[in-house]
Amino acid sequence: MNPEPARLGAEISANEVWRTLPAARQRVVVAVYKFRDQTGQYKPQVNGSSFSTAVTQGATSVLLRALEESKWFDPIERENLGNLLNERKIIRSTRAEYTEQTGQAQPLLPPLLFAGIILEGGIISYDSNILTGGAGLRYFGAGASGQYRQDRVTVYLRAISTSTGKILKTVYTSKTILSQQVDASLFQFVKFKRLLETETGFTYNEPSEMAVKDAIEKSVQALIYEGIQQRIWAPADTSAQHSPSMQAYLREKQENLAIDVLGRKTSYRQRALGVGVLGGAQLYQGDYALPQYRSSGELTVRHRLGDGHVGTFLNAGYGALAAGPRGRYFNREYTYGELGLQASLFPHDRFTPYLLAGGGVTVPLNRTSDAGPRTVPHAVLGLGGEFLVTPRLGFAVGIDNRYYFGDQIDGVSLGRYNDYNWGGRAGVIFYLGKERSSDFYKK
Repeated sequence: MNPEPARLGAEISANEVWRTLPAARQRVVVAVYKFRDQTGQYKPQVNGSSFSTAVTQGATSVLLRALEESKWFDPIERENLGNLLNERKIIRSTRAEYTEQTGQAQPLLPPLLFAGIILEGGIISYDSNILTGGAGLRYFGAGASGQYRQDRVTVYLRAISTSTGKILKTVYTSKTILSQQVDASLFQFVKFKRLLETETGFTYNEPSEMAVKDAIEKSVQALIYEGIQQRIWAPADTSAQHSPSMQAYLREKQENLAIDVLGRKTSYRQRALGVGVLGGAQLYQGDYALPQYRSSGELTVRHRLGDGHVGTFLNAGYGALAAGPRGRYFNREYTYGELGLQASLFPHDRFTPYLLAGGGVTVPLNRTSDAGPRTVPHAVLGLGGEFLVTPRLGFAVGIDNRYYFGDQIDGVSLGRYNDYNWGGRAGVIFYLGKERSSDFYKK
């Protein structure tokens, strides 16, 4: 807990990006009058009110430094222009008095630079608690928990021609602000009338000023690349149009079209048709006691409809049901086919939970003439999740229940309830065909 000396301001990844920018053919003189906080928001608090603003009021200074660091612009003072003009008046007045007193002529002040481009914009949004969550566990007085919260700041920046007033280009960037809290505690009697209680933890809040700095620097970089693309200004080397840094920016811009407001990538599920192989185990539930687990395999074809929230599935499977020690009471193999609908909760995310429901027919194998029907209709209901390793390869895991419309799947009809089984499966799904159009994400 010792006090620390003053240090240089913390730098972030943008300084690496400055070094990858192509060199400018000629620096552009730009003026920034005011880059303001336009959110009008105050710091969020659980209880009471705060008169401190949510974001810094010194964004103009942050922008001027970013322009200077980029080596593409020569920023000139306009935020406190009145102070500059007053100081120049004082200089001229002092020189004039000196000339009158000494008779020695003094040089005139050089003229002020004028800007070819004005930069305008500001911090237009600060969204609190766009994402919150946490987890915890406690057992016999000992436990730990963690919580997190995510805010977001958004910046707009536009370049305006001073000769025509035309807005040459507008860019906008955003940056999330993360807050985390982790704690652990113990509350336990170690012996009679002796209670041990301890707790520890830490809280981390990403500085909002650094988030604003990151967003503003990103907007300056985007403005440079967009200006090169539209020939507003030019790099020293004409081949910079195809430089790795320019290609990386264009790739990031294209990928950004498939990222939602929470930063989740939504372009994984572009192909409608999938073919998969799943394997697992199933547990018989029927008229015999001591049900046993038996292996099963399944081929599946899945086709998503429309925007992907709802799709169809066609399954063909093989498995066994058994009861009793080593299947002595009942042991039979089956094949089945089924058709139904599948609903995906997040169809455009890399991971999505899903629900499925449908119906089909089960066909007993190694069947004797007096051991039940030839076919048994059934209904299937299941839930699971799927994770896309690549846009063409997914890993799925789930559980399902098959309810038979009859009580003779095991060859015995007893009691009031029909037979059914539980199954658990995991496997891979391969997606076929070309990528769908991304028009859906542009709506």
